[in-house]
Amino acid sequence: MEINELQAGQASEPYDHWSYAWRLATGRESGQDLAPSLSRAVAGLSGYSSVVSALVERLRLVCADIPPPREGPDMVHADFKPDNVLVRDGAVVAVVDIGNAGSGTRATDLTTLQWHTFQNWLDGARRRLWTRILDLVGWEGAAVLAATQILTQLEWPIRHGRHDVVPGVVKRGHRVLDELNALR
Repeated sequence: MEINELQAGQASEPYDHWSYAWRLATGRESGQDLAPSLSRAVAGLSGYSSVVSALVERLRLVCADIPPPREGPDMVHADFKPDNVLVRDGAVVAVVDIGNAGSGTRATDLTTLQWHTFQNWLDGARRRLWTRILDLVGWEGAAVLAATQILTQLEWPIRHGRHDVVPGVVKRGHRVLDELNALR
């Protein structure tokens, strides 16, 4: 989280991850599409199965009335997960894989990091991450970012034929929404 704070006010790339997240989460089209093939794939997720369709519908309902975000001033890594944070002797020494970096809100990266705390449970990490995300973007912004994370996490195994992974992603997606609703 300390590394993430260094991203505050450091937007330098034209790619607006914050607006893109809103478009994916709400299913609305407008503005620059950062990843047209991803947008098309996410738009077609409901056709995968009734279970996936139910989760997508739940996400869309949560985000339906959320207005578009204002321009975010922060640098966004866009793939801020444990695999991309290099640690030596307990200290972060580098953050790698910045090919998708852009602008927006640094809460985007905290949401990605939070998704990965399901795999490596860290005492209190999920709660601390939710608290910081809510401080940065409020409940509606957190809903948009969580929905985007869930949708992209669903799209990946479906695209790669990893059908065995999809039920776990659906379960996690519902858990994320339940956690967020409990913080409302």
